Parts: sequence; structure tokens; C-alpha cells
Amino acid sequence: MSTQPSQVLGVIPARWGSTRFPGKPLHLIAGKPLVQHVWDRCLECTMLSTVTVATDDERIAAAVEAFGGHVTMTRSDHPSGTDRAAEVASAFPEMSHVINIQGDEPLIDPGLIDSLAAALIADPGLPMITAANQLVASDPLLNDPNVVKVTITADGHALYFSRSLIPHPRSVPEDLVYYRHKGIYGFRRDFLFDFVRWEPSLLERTENLEQLRALENGARIRVVLTDDTSPGVDTPEQAAILQELLSQ
Repeated sequence: MSTQPSQVLGVIPARWGSTRFPGKPLHLIAGKPLVQHVWDRCLECTMLSTVTVATDDERIAAAVEAFGGHVTMTRSDHPSGTDRAAEVASAFPEMSHVINIQGDEPLIDPGLIDSLAAALIADPGLPMITAANQLVASDPLLNDPNVVKVTITADGHALYFSRSLIPHPRSVPEDLVYYRHKGIYGFRRDFLFDFVRWEPSLLERTENLEQLRALENGARIRVVLTDDTSPGVDTPEQAAILQELLSQ
């Protein structure tokens, strides 16, 4: 029996109503809207069959169409980016896998996106994948609750994600390594729809981390280690730093 070749959908969520930075996707950095930088990075990928910007805002949609991007309009009441990605995926029934790419990471490494997609396709039993990079023990980000940490099994799957420092260093072995979670997710199509049907879980609601819903329901999450430490943009101050960096 023949099977259809795998096809990977890249979804870039972009919403207007950021609490700390309203209108963030359209903020100009080095002459281009923030979301366009992410779009351009995705176009460098070789594993994405289709890329679309998911938004519920007509201003963002118009800007994306103006620079030649593809837009999928979504509902405005989604509780998470994963729910928004699932709505978009339902409009692309031919896609076997979905990569949810943060719309506020203008320096995201296209190679990382490709590696997540390739790992998903290579393991048909793998439901979900994400990425992390190493943090040194002296890094002040370790104690920042806005920086999500992850612990990883010996075979490369997530044990737990937390805003707290994990593992707690009651003793400090010489080979202790901390990992910062990078907010990019890949899903097998059927699992993505299962995920959004589950109720938000206790740990998810406690830490405000949607990926914990998958772990609480017994799903494996592969963690790809990466050297990509590209910063996200959460505030106008961070945008100004990136403006200077990209202008150089």
C-alpha cells in the first residue's frame, strides 16, 4: 500500500493585542515589519511545504499581503498559539505535520526549523517536538521566571518544563547542565488535533505553559538541542536592540 509523502506546514502566529507591546508584529525593524523578518527566515527553509501567517487582525493581514506573504485568518478567542495553529491546520488537510514558529523571533535559524521537521518525518510515532539551548550555571536567566527551563531524558525527550530553576541545585555535579526552552513546536497532524481537544491541565494552569498539557496526558516531546540563541522581541526596548543589531 502506498503512502502520501509528508508535507510540513509552517505557521507563524501574529496577533495585535500583546499586553507589553501592542501591534508588535508590525513594528518596523531595519525597515521591515517584525513579522516579515520571521517570514523571510521561513522562506529559507527547505522542509516547509507551505508557510502562512495566522492572525485575527486585518491590519496584520494587510501588511503581510503587502510584502507578498500568505495569510490565514483565524478566530480571536484562541487560548493559546497551539489552538490557533490547529485552526490553521484544518484549512490545509494535505499537511501531515505542523511547525508553529513564533512570530516575534526575527533571527530564528532556518536550519533549526528544518531539523525539527526532519525529525518529525523520520519518526512516525513521534507526536511533538521542540528545541532548547544550553545555559551556563552562572547565567542570570536561570532564575528569571520569564525564561522557561526544561529537563531532558537520556534519549532526548522532555521530562518537565518550568519557570523555576530545574533541577534544583541542592548539590552541583560537575556535569550538571541547564537547558533553556526555545518556544518553537512541531506536531504530527493527528496529535495536534488531540492536543487542542484536551482540557488545559493542572500543571499547565499552574505554570502557564501549554506544553505541560502534552506531558500530563502521557505524550512524548522530543527536544532538539540547538546553538540558536536568537532573541525574541517582547518589549519596545528589545526591538530597539534588534534594530541596532540588524542595521549593522
